Amino acid sequence: MLYTNNMSRNGFSGFRRMTDAEERLERRTLTPFEQLRQQMNDIQGDGGILKEVVQPGEGRPVTENASVLMHYSGFLEYSQQPFETTTHLKHPRMMKLGRDVTLAGLELGLLTMRKGEFSRFLFQPQYAYGDMGCPPIIPAAAVVLYEVQILDFLDSGQVDDFTALSPAEQNTFPLSTLLEVINILRSFGNLCFKQSRYNGAKDRYKQAMLLLGNRDTQSDSEKESIKTAQLPLYLNLSLTELRLENPHKALKYGNKALEIDSGNTKALFRCGQAYLELCEYEHAQHCLLSAQAKKPFDSDINNLLRRAMISYKDSLDQEKDMYSKMFRGLKDPDSSAG
Repeated sequence: MLYTNNMSRNGFSGFRRMTDAEERLERRTLTPFEQLRQQMNDIQGDGGILKEVVQPGEGRPVTENASVLMHYSGFLEYSQQPFETTTHLKHPRMMKLGRDVTLAGLELGLLTMRKGEFSRFLFQPQYAYGDMGCPPIIPAAAVVLYEVQILDFLDSGQVDDFTALSPAEQNTFPLSTLLEVINILRSFGNLCFKQSRYNGAKDRYKQAMLLLGNRDTQSDSEKESIKTAQLPLYLNLSLTELRLENPHKALKYGNKALEIDSGNTKALFRCGQAYLELCEYEHAQHCLLSAQAKKPFDSDINNLLRRAMISYKDSLDQEKDMYSKMFRGLKDPDSSAG
């Protein structure tokens, strides 16, 4: 019985070796893209766009007319080097579907993806560069491979639709709709800020402020909601102006934030930064001491306060030295008489 079982196992192993060899032979006859097809899903139903999810994402799929922050690379078959890529960029730009993304297959593929997802797509010519291709880089009727990673996306289509309305039309929508648009614009601005695109960030924040300013508030609760939405925008604008080396404007927005929340630590810190840049050291100390009283162990506040105090002392010493030099050449009239 034991002998029979061994023979059975040996016979099965021999069969598997033969099958694996056949599979390897078959794979050698397939092109690289044909091998990829075997592990991909048809997302259109016509074989024109095949997809393989390498790393799943999270959240909802990319929305139509969204602005997408992504890395992507396009490959021709048998080519190890991409014919186009963004992977060398530290900060890829936001691309708006329907405007910046011009490849039909890529746009349709993006609509199946989620934030954080990394996927591969095979596009048939009708979803890529067509029968003509794009000489001299893309040959005629080329099938292309795209590797795509979604870093983030924003539903900018909702913003476009809302901002296209007149202020009167915007006021017909519930406040919740406006606040959704404001949050998208603020997120857009934050993405620009993280990429050091400060003018772009400022434009998004100011656009949000304009929409809030156009709102006809009817109740005290709506007015409070508007102020709550304005506060982070003022804080972000203040920091952005500091990055743009505009301390006067940074101070203006910091004070606007303090009008809404007089004890806001970030606003006090921003004003302290602005005053320090303007060499108004006494005012800087006042703001930073107020911030320190609320967050006594905050290292950023303490470090900036120390810097402001040193600068203030140095300025007083310089002022004292200047007056000393001014009067150094003057003598007492009585000592020079007779």
